[in-house]
Amino acid sequence: MPTLYLVDASMYVFRAWHSMPDEFHDADGWPTNAVHGFARFLLELLERERPTHIAIAFDEALDSCFRNALYPAYKANRDPAPPELKRQFAWCKALCQAVGLTTLAHSDYEADDLIGSAAHRSRNEGFRSVIVSADKDMSQLLAAHDEQYDFAKGVRWGADGVKARQGVRADQIADYLALTGDAVDNIPGVTGIGPKSAAVLLAHFGTLDAVLERIDEIPFLRLRGAASMATRLREQREHALLWRQLTTIPLDAPLPEGDFARGKGDAAELASLSDWMGFGPLTRKRLAEAAGLSV
Repeated sequence: MPTLYLVDASMYVFRAWHSMPDEFHDADGWPTNAVHGFARFLLELLERERPTHIAIAFDEALDSCFRNALYPAYKANRDPAPPELKRQFAWCKALCQAVGLTTLAHSDYEADDLIGSAAHRSRNEGFRSVIVSADKDMSQLLAAHDEQYDFAKGVRWGADGVKARQGVRADQIADYLALTGDAVDNIPGVTGIGPKSAAVLLAHFGTLDAVLERIDEIPFLRLRGAASMATRLREQREHALLWRQLTTIPLDAPLPEGDFARGKGDAAELASLSDWMGFGPLTRKRLAEAAGLSV
């Protein structure tokens, strides 16, 4: 099967921002450490995997995502990105485009949603997907031939490997997070239900819908605090369903036309950007090669 690589750019931009020394600056004196770190990651990925089809997803729905309309407190626990980092996100996106890679971004959908929608559409066209991200939420997107790839650790897993990592099947991830909550995204979950309890409930009932339909059976499970768990699920039924709306990655986000085939880069744009970022000769050479340009 042909392979489509789908990259969660934000994870690697943030990682570069926190790990790269603050010694790189653009022509205006603004920091560019995240751009330099992201360029290093991108080049390593392209050189190691040599993808023929790839898309790089960026988060532009920082406070305008459809989830914020459903639940205004969604991700409200996160500090806004400083101007120095926001500026670098734009440069990282421009770098991908100059190299000839398709970028995905939307004001109403997060990078996860765009990746999920791209994987779904491409699957219908005969592709399998490799999702380049360590984000546990992404595992819900894995179908039979797909993989998730934690690039920094060099670890890959498919749908069959999700349960060993997270305690539930790939298709149960959204329900699992609805029950346990997700502190990273400020989703509370159902009071008193932790990872082990959620895994037991889903192993027995299969889905959140079945858990809620068969609450009367929960007190008879061999599960500590089962009776009080049933009471809380009755009381928080509507909340649990709302949390699942937040934790489910939709598969119908708007996408650009095409199959995400890797294109030829823009020599003038790449040279201008390299000058502005202060890339060294080796990085410029590698970028030109990645863009399919003569060196």
